Amino acid sequence: MASLQKLASSLLKSAALNSRRVVATTLVGSHNAARCMSTGQYETLLVEKTGEKNNVGLIRLNRPKALNALCDQLMEELAEVLDKFDADKDIGCVVLTGSERSFAAGADIKEMENRSFQDVIGENFLTKWSRLANNTKPTDRKSVV
Repeated sequence: MASLQKLASSLLKSAALNSRRVVATTLVGSHNAARCMSTGQYETLLVEKTGEKNNVGLIRLNRPKALNALCDQLMEELAEVLDKFDADKDIGCVVLTGSERSFAAGADIKEMENRSFQDVIGENFLTKWSRLANNTKPTDRKSVV
């Protein structure tokens, strides 16, 4: 957790020095799960505000049995959390992390197995995924671990 806080502090300092917003997302290795306190309102994510000033939005993928495979529900919840953190003026950066075993296994193949290419395109299946790329909280691309 200490290394996570150092990273978050570094990100905030970097963002403060940069007058423009950088569109990026920092992916960080795991930290002690016992210290990650969920808000309890998400089934596939553990979410908290952390840092000395409570100004770091920490999102941890939480589908351990599926190695954090990215399913519809997880991506919808992630988009919702990112929207909330973007709207929260107290949040200076967002850190996205996985678990001790994996960050994310990738797309949830079980969820996609019965969908054709036309289904995926027609249902805008991957639209929610772009929300992550459009995160507006300042972060530092060099901090990707």
